[in-house]
Amino acid sequence: MSPKWPKKVISEMALRALLILVVCLTARAELFRLPTANQAIFERGNEDKFFVGTVGKPWTSGTFGCVRTEGWQLHEGLDIRCLQRDRRGEPTDPVMATADGVVAYINRRSGLSNYGNYIVLKHQIDGIELYSLYAHLSEVRADLKAGANVRAGETIAIMGRTSNTAQAITKDRAHVHFELNFFLNDRFAEWYKRNHPGERNDHGDWNGQNLIAIDPQAVLRADHEQGKAFNFATFAKHQTELCRVLVRDTDFPWLKRYPVFVRSNATAQAQGTAAYEIAFNFNGLAYELIPRAASEIKSKSAVQLLSVNEAEYSRNPCRRLVTRRGSRWELTSRGQGLISLLTF
Repeated sequence: MSPKWPKKVISEMALRALLILVVCLTARAELFRLPTANQAIFERGNEDKFFVGTVGKPWTSGTFGCVRTEGWQLHEGLDIRCLQRDRRGEPTDPVMATADGVVAYINRRSGLSNYGNYIVLKHQIDGIELYSLYAHLSEVRADLKAGANVRAGETIAIMGRTSNTAQAITKDRAHVHFELNFFLNDRFAEWYKRNHPGERNDHGDWNGQNLIAIDPQAVLRADHEQGKAFNFATFAKHQTELCRVLVRDTDFPWLKRYPVFVRSNATAQAQGTAAYEIAFNFNGLAYELIPRAASEIKSKSAVQLLSVNEAEYSRNPCRRLVTRRGSRWELTSRGQGLISLLTF
């Protein structure tokens, strides 16, 4: 026999169920949080309220990519404008973790880096190992240490304008520099010492050269707009190709860290892998790796530039990974250095 509920109880239960349904229908399953309370990135036409440009330049110079020095200087993150200031005009915005993760590295000695005080967090997003970076911080949360777990939206620092650059960050340009990165090689410190003898490396494997950035603006907007349909692994695999390179190496860290980027090849599976064909985007992200059998390889070179997307190079030349000499394209010393580090 069913229990008889008072009408008031039934009404309250129905209302509660309706509210739960509304929340379920309207909730966005976004993978990433904005690192500050500034939401203007999602307001078309209000980008100047979100991004801080360089001195005398428009807000676009605070976005990601070949946006500085007439397109020849790379900016690997987003410079996010502050919303709060103290009596002295200094920024006081809390800086928050973009996703659940673990503290990978903290630099509290601002004079040791262009980033000033900065934090790197490690995340697992849709099966991909990803690193977020927060720079120019006035202070890092005192109890935060490498290895500590953090939750999405948790305050990790306070926005500032620390740096060791010759031109200081002025109060009016106070911002947090925010990056989303892939990790190149856990033997970076050894590689750097071998390839840059005598040069200082104050941050070991957490030197910025060991991080390859993806456009955070594109990621955040796609995540915000697509909600539950957004998949970061799918997003990361669909880059615009700058060039393809054949590397006669079959065992390097990137293959193990980012297997999501490795495509299958029946010929190599049957005959054995002798090399990898690698597609890079303009910033040097190796987003597609195809195993190749010896029978598929014509050149005996250890590294061979296979193709260049000239249209993409014209749009985004700032990393200078390739160059044209006459009618022939070739890898620059930077391109060769990237491949050397990737496969070290």
